[in-house]
Parts: sequence; structure tokens; C-alpha cells
Amino acid sequence: MADVEQDKDEGERKKRHGMLKMYYGLEEDKPGAATLDPCDINGAHFKPDFYLSKLIREKSLTELMDKEADMVSQIRSLDSDMQTLVYENYNKFISATDTIRKMKNDFKKMEDEMDHLAANMSAITDFSAKISFTLQDRRMQITKLSGVHALLKKLQFLFELPARLKKCIEMQAYSQAVRYYTKAQRVLHQYQHMPSFQGIHKDCTDIITELRQKLRNHFKDRESTPKQLAECVDLLLQLNEPAEELCDEFLAHACQKLNMDLAELDRQIKLQMGEQVTLESQRPSQAYLNTPMDILEFVDSGCNGFLSNICLVIASYNDMFLNKLQEDENIDTIALKKLVNFVNALMEQYFNYVQRRVQLEKETGDNTILVRALDRFHRRLQAMNKLLPDTDFSRAGTDIVSKAAKDRVAHYLDSLKQHFADCLTDIRQNLAAPRLTGKQDGSPNLNELLSKIQSACMDQIKSVLSNLQAFIASDITFAMKPYFRGPFCASDVREVLVVGYVKHVSSACQEFCEGSGEKGSAPPSLLLILSRLCLEFDSSTISYLISLTEEQFEVDSRSNLTQVSQLCTEAKDTSQMLLNHFVKVQGLAISQMLRKSVETRDWLNTIEPRNVRAVMKRVVEDITSIDTQVGQLYEEGVRNERSSDSSRRTHSHTASSLQRKQGNQWNFTPSIDNSLMSNIQKLFSEKIEIFSAVEFSKVSVLTGIIKISLKTFMECVRLRTFGRYGLQQIQVDTHYLQLYLWRFVTDENLVQVLLDEIVCSTVHRCLDPVLMEPSVIELICERG
Repeated sequence: MADVEQDKDEGERKKRHGMLKMYYGLEEDKPGAATLDPCDINGAHFKPDFYLSKLIREKSLTELMDKEADMVSQIRSLDSDMQTLVYENYNKFISATDTIRKMKNDFKKMEDEMDHLAANMSAITDFSAKISFTLQDRRMQITKLSGVHALLKKLQFLFELPARLKKCIEMQAYSQAVRYYTKAQRVLHQYQHMPSFQGIHKDCTDIITELRQKLRNHFKDRESTPKQLAECVDLLLQLNEPAEELCDEFLAHACQKLNMDLAELDRQIKLQMGEQVTLESQRPSQAYLNTPMDILEFVDSGCNGFLSNICLVIASYNDMFLNKLQEDENIDTIALKKLVNFVNALMEQYFNYVQRRVQLEKETGDNTILVRALDRFHRRLQAMNKLLPDTDFSRAGTDIVSKAAKDRVAHYLDSLKQHFADCLTDIRQNLAAPRLTGKQDGSPNLNELLSKIQSACMDQIKSVLSNLQAFIASDITFAMKPYFRGPFCASDVREVLVVGYVKHVSSACQEFCEGSGEKGSAPPSLLLILSRLCLEFDSSTISYLISLTEEQFEVDSRSNLTQVSQLCTEAKDTSQMLLNHFVKVQGLAISQMLRKSVETRDWLNTIEPRNVRAVMKRVVEDITSIDTQVGQLYEEGVRNERSSDSSRRTHSHTASSLQRKQGNQWNFTPSIDNSLMSNIQKLFSEKIEIFSAVEFSKVSVLTGIIKISLKTFMECVRLRTFGRYGLQQIQVDTHYLQLYLWRFVTDENLVQVLLDEIVCSTVHRCLDPVLMEPSVIELICERG
């Protein structure tokens, strides 16, 4: 038993020792650790005698003295630390002792107070029991007296009610008067048959009637604020006034202010249209009020004026009539219907004014102000929907925004059309402008004019597309709506603007191919420039414009959109039409010279030819000029192989063939008809199509012009009769033409065949067909 007690004490001692080690941060001995060394001075199994004997045995005297000094230093340091710990723990123990002493005093005082409270509660209970026992017999009397006292106070309130109501009305404390009356209304109505209450009831009724009239007068006053009107409506509803009549009166008063706001918007529209409108109460110093607002100021004025006021009216109306618990549910339905009709009628007028003002925006500059104005307009309408959920004004606002965007696109399209017309006018002026004398090349540079109109058109349409991007900016609310963005980008910008402009260019160019009107008399150089312009549209411009538009406006290419290939085909057809018309015009111009030269000359009595006629030189000069013009815009083209003696072959071939004809036909077979022989020869010659479509190359264009000219020359020759020298003059002229015209055509045989036919036709219509020697013809042509 003693051993058990001893083990228990030893366990408690070790537990306290461990807690002290834990408090002072000392580590406990761990099982298995290297702490069994008797020489470890910090270990639990340290043996001083063994340690000292080991030092004496192993250390020298100097080392022992150093070790002693080190141990003395450590001992002093440990003593100092121990002393510090003792001081600190002493202070903590003293503080803990004081705290315990104070707690004992406080608990003792608290116990005394609790005892005192218990005694008081017991006394109160006894005293209450005594009072209840004493007053038990008089309780009914006290209750009855209390009821009589309350009734007397009510009667006193009723007798004083008329005077109180008058006083409240004089002080304009209308809400206090209504509260007094509604408090006594039921009692007065219940006892109005009694003589003593009848007079009070009549006086109160008259006073309340006067109060009702004063409250209704606020509806007729334009200066009444919505807060005052709301208070009046609330008081009238408490006085059991018909809610339907109050709705009408409230909306009628609100309509006066809103109509003034709409009238100001109408005045601004008239000022924008140039009309002189003045305010009724305007002083001369307020003339600045007649300055029209820009579109952003107009929208801000409408939003801050009309929309703000109508939103305030809706909010006040909701609070007064719709958000209150009505006895009759039909009243809420009627009130809501009146409000919706009232708001819709005014909003329709407001939308009309906004749309009219937006349509007056005709400036072709930046759209930033217009888009900002439309965005604010659209935002305010969205906020308004929250006040009146049964209506959707944002969609109507979006329709106005869409209409404004469409009008803007249409206006830009008209501007582009006008710009294209101005560019054509500039080109015509440059073509018609007189050239400086002494300048080597007096003709205008068609390539420069083409580049000028191309760059002008591209810059203009790029500028328009850049301006229209303001409608789809990321910070614009309506631009994020799919029912606006999709139709605007695809239908308005791509189809109406870009595709419409491309089609207009084609149609405007096609009008120059008409035979009558102002455009029918366009200079041939303009036809050539426009033909090349349409060809450039086909090759690159149209694809670039459509791609640029689809990229900038994120348009998806769909089947219901106009295809690029369709536009390119139309542009190429227009270019072909213009080029054909150019060939026709130039060919007819040269043909007119040849026709006059044939028809105005007496070919029977002409003298022996000594020179080439001036008209032939003029024809060569004009064709050379046309070749220069066409070469500025079109490539050379493909030519057939030419012989080295092309300038001579026609004359020798024609002379030899005609000499054979002369010797055979006219000398040996005079009975055979000349026209029959000519027709037989045509059967074996290659058929030449005169008015065929030309290719987009210089040689093809010149070939078409020369074919028309020589065909006209041949037809004119067939209508005349020639003498010997007339035939020889035709020989000289055709040889001169062959010397120069073969280099302009695709195939020199074409010129040769036509000139051969001209000479043959002349021989057939000659009375004395005697041909000139080839050497003489060559000499005359070289000298000419």
C-alpha cells in the first residue's frame, strides 16, 4: 500500500516537472535519444565526478583553466536568467493574488445585492396582494368610470371638431384636418339624427366640402408640383372621392405641363426648318432662345423635360391609384387603362417630333453626335418600360433609330451619286479644257483622269463606311440589339449603300450609250475612261468594296444577298457596252468625214491626181490619236503575223488583179454584167462582220473603228460614178490608207480586203477604167 502511494506521488511530481518544462520551453527526454552519456552536462544522467576526472585526465592545465572560465561564465548567465524568471513569476503571482482578492470582494457584494433584491420582490408581491384585496369590491365602479371618462373625452373632441377643422384649413394643415374628420366621421354619421349631433355634423360637412374644393383647385393650378398633387389625391381618396374622377383630373393637370414640353420640341423643329418662332413671354434679351438646338441638345431637352416629367407622372399615378389596396378591383383596371391611353397618346406625339427632328439631319459629316443622341433616346425609353410594364416603348424607339439609320444611308447614297456625277463633270471639263500652245502632247492623260476618278470614288465610299460605323460602336445600346444590327449591316449598308452605289455607277455609265439626250453627246474619251472604270470595277473594285463592308460591319454572306459575281457581270457588260459605243462613235465620226469627201467631189471631171487628199491624212491622224488614247487605258492585244512588205502588197495585188480584170473583163467579155462578176468574187472572199463586239484591247478597238470607216467609204463609193482620174485618185487614197492603217488592226488582211473591195467597186463604177502605175502611186504617197 505504501508503494502504491509512493508511485502515485512520483507520478504527480513528474507531471508537475513536465508542465514546468513545457512552460519554460525545455524539451523532455525522448525514448531512444542519446541522453545516457554521463559526460553530457545538459543530460539527465550527468555525473560530475566522472566528468571532472575525465577532464583532468584528458586536458592540459591551460585548457582546464579555460574550461573553468567558460563554466563560470555560463553559471553566471544561468543565475541571471533564473533571477529574471523569478522576478517575472513573482510579479505574476502578486497580480494573480490581487485579482483573486478583488473577485472575493465583488462576489460578496453581489451576494448582498441579490439578497436585497429578493427581499424587495417579496415586499412588492405582498403589497400588490393587499391592493388587489382592498380594491376587489370597487373594480367594476372604476372600470365604468374609466369608460365614462373616455366617452366624455370623445364628446369633447366632437364638440371641438368644427373649430379644429377651421383652424387646420386656415393653417393649410389639410392632412391634419382630414385625419380629424375621418376619425369622427363614423360617429357623426351614426348619431346625426340626434339634435345635439346634427349641428356638429352639418358644420363639419360644410367645412369638408370647402376643403374638397380647395384640394381640387390644386389640379387647376399649373404651378402645383407632383408632390402637392399626390398629397391632394391622397386626401381626397381618404374623403371617399370617386377614384375615377380623380384619375381624370390628375391626368388632365399633368397633360398641361407635358403639352408645354411638346410645344417646345415643336418650336425647336420649326427653328431648325428656318421658321421664325418666338415665345409668348419672351423678352428682347432672350433672343438667344430662338437659336435652334443641335440633335444632341434636342434629345437631351426631350429626355430631361418631357420624358422626365411623364415618368414622374407615371410614378406618382402608380403610387396614388395603382399601388394602393382598393375595395373594388375594377377601379385598378380602369385606372391602369386610363394611364396607358394617356401615356400612349403623348408618347406618339413625342415619337413624331423626334422622328421629324432626326430627318432634318442632312449633314454628311461625322455621325457621332447623331448616334449619341439616338443612344440616349433609346436608353431613356428602356428605363421607362420599368415604370409601365404593360407597354413597350423601346421597340418603337428602335424603329425610330432604324428609320434614322436608313435615312442616313439613303442620304449617303445620294451624296455618293452626286459625288460621282461631279467627278464625271470634272472629267468632261478636263477633256474640254483648251490646251497650251506649243505643248508637244496637247491631249489629256486619260490614265491620270481614270486614276483620279477611281481614287475619288474609293475615298468617298470609305469615308462614308467609316462614318456609318458609329451606328455599331460597342458602347451604343441599340447597336447590340439583333433586330437593329443585322438589318442595318446587311440590308442598309451592304445592299442599299454599297450594292446600290455599284449599280448606280453601272446604270449611269449605260446612259452614255443612249443615242439621245445630254449624255448621248458625251465625248468619246469619256466613254473610253468609263469603260475602263467599269472593267476595273469588275476585276477588283467590287470585290474589294464588298469584302471591306462585310469585314467592317460583320456581315454574313447569305444567299438572299446580292452576289459579287452578279455585280461583276453587270459591270463587265457595261464596260463592253461603253467600249462598243466608243467604237461606234469614233467610227461614225471618221465615216462622216469620208462620206462628205466622197459626196462633195465631182469624180467624173476631176484632174489627174498629184497628191493624197487631205481627208485621208486627217483620217490617219485621227486614228493615230485614237490609238494613243486607247493605248493609255488598254493593253496592246494580240496581232496576227504580218509580212515584211505589208505596205506594198495591197497595191501590187490590187493592180495586178485589176489589170487582169481589165484585160479580160472589159476587152474580151463586155457582155457580162459587172455586178454579177463582183458578187461572184465576194463568194470567195472572207466575210467581215463590221459591227461586232470588240475585245478589251487596243488593236481590237482600232480594228472595229477602221472596219466601220472603210465600210462607210466603200458604201459611198458604190453610190458614185467615176472618171479615169477619179479612179486613180481612189487608188492613191487607198494605198495611202494601207501604208498606215495596217499597223492598227488585228489582221492586216482585213484592211487589204476592204481596200481591195473599195478599189474594185470604183473600177466597176468607172466610165474609163485606166489604172495608175504602182510606181507613180508610191511616189505620190511618199511625197504626201
